[in-house]
Amino acid sequence: MTTFNVKRKPWLLAILLLTVSLLLLSACGSSNKADESEKDRKGTQTEKSKTGGSVVVAIPQDLDYLDPNLAEAAGTREVMFNIFEGLLKANTKGGLDPAIAESYDISDDGLTYTFTIRDGVKFHNGQTLTSKDVAYSYAKLAGLKTGKPLSSSFANVKKIETPDDKTVVIQLKENEAAFITAVTASIIPANYKDSNKTPIGTGPFKFVEYKKGQSLIVEKNKDYYVKGVPYLDKVEFRIVPDQEAAFLALQSGEIDIYPRIATEKAEQLATGFKTISNEQNLVQLLAFNNKVKPFNHIKVRQAINYAVNKDEIIKGVALGKGTEIGSNLSPVLSKYYNNELEDLYPTDTEKAKKLLKEAGYPNGFEFTITVPSVYPFHVDTAQVIVNQLEKIGVKAKIESVEWGVWLERVYNGRDYETTIIGLDGKLDPFEILSRYISTADNNFLNFKDSKLDKVLSNAKVEIDENKRITDIKEAQKIIAEDAVMSKVL
Repeated sequence: MTTFNVKRKPWLLAILLLTVSLLLLSACGSSNKADESEKDRKGTQTEKSKTGGSVVVAIPQDLDYLDPNLAEAAGTREVMFNIFEGLLKANTKGGLDPAIAESYDISDDGLTYTFTIRDGVKFHNGQTLTSKDVAYSYAKLAGLKTGKPLSSSFANVKKIETPDDKTVVIQLKENEAAFITAVTASIIPANYKDSNKTPIGTGPFKFVEYKKGQSLIVEKNKDYYVKGVPYLDKVEFRIVPDQEAAFLALQSGEIDIYPRIATEKAEQLATGFKTISNEQNLVQLLAFNNKVKPFNHIKVRQAINYAVNKDEIIKGVALGKGTEIGSNLSPVLSKYYNNELEDLYPTDTEKAKKLLKEAGYPNGFEFTITVPSVYPFHVDTAQVIVNQLEKIGVKAKIESVEWGVWLERVYNGRDYETTIIGLDGKLDPFEILSRYISTADNNFLNFKDSKLDKVLSNAKVEIDENKRITDIKEAQKIIAEDAVMSKVL
């Protein structure tokens, strides 16, 4: 569940629509036409809404890159979502709306995507966007010149053509059911080299200033093609790693919006604040490095699953505001979510001890949980898990590291034993599950299974929706039964 606290100002709803869209995604539809309704993207400006003014939004971590092609952190993408746009744009219902493209068509064989660019789209430097900018941005992501894709979502692109300034034709090497979600990727001006210093996009807000470790400031894009949006003149994303400091700043009025405020903090607020809560397409998990002893043994991983009590975590850390799940997909993706896995690992201390003995660890073992300190919820979860594992003779210690260290050492370097993290969701379930493919660059859990690889390769190209749902649910089952990670919620 995503929770926001804001000071009770009616115009804040405008910025919420723009900043939280990526946090509230669910499965996208299968139509090959963009949803023409722009109501969700514009918001509904009521009599209480007003234009102008500025707000300060607290964010817990620094941005890893300003260049959207390089950014890996979900938190970075949430912020830069306000600056950049793709051909299509995700809405809060999990569907796709027109953005830079006003419409698109997919060939019967599923290999050719033709997009028509809307009139009047300008970059923040005043330059009119054309098909050449789209081709440049997506060819770069696909690695068409280098042979090394920057994004796995574009690895299947064979070529990109621009028959005129308003038309972009993307041809795939093979059919890929999830590819339409890839074109939400950011578009930058052709041949622009300074995206990581002075980012230029087409979004509702344009870049003003970035101070490392302090803040990123954006201002209203007066040339934005959606009339009446944005309402605000200026937004400051202030980097406040310390949860208590952010809370005090909210109370004092130094910040106006506090995303993902802890439940206990929200309950401490006095009158004059408004809390907005929604289910999110994100799951928290205790991830194992499946390549490192003893977590390379399936019975050890299963033992941890039986030892961890999710209900205690929800009650103790989330104060009851959480959902027990058995899959690594969020229930928000209701069509694809495998609810049959929810009771796969009921809490059973004796069974956990038995599995450890069978794995060769009758007296338990010691290991480290590496947690990003910027997320107190993960740190608190780790503390509960440490206490729970003591009951089966397993001793865990918590290593709290800075966000940059976590990204470099755990996510990129795969140098860890276990970690607790919330993996952000995508518009398509394959994009979430693809991290478990043996050869995936982002498979930081080091999990390898040929059966899973085959099931996911089928799901990637399957056009029949019912067959694809079956494949996605089967993939979740394999991951859960092999205990690739511990209990998720």
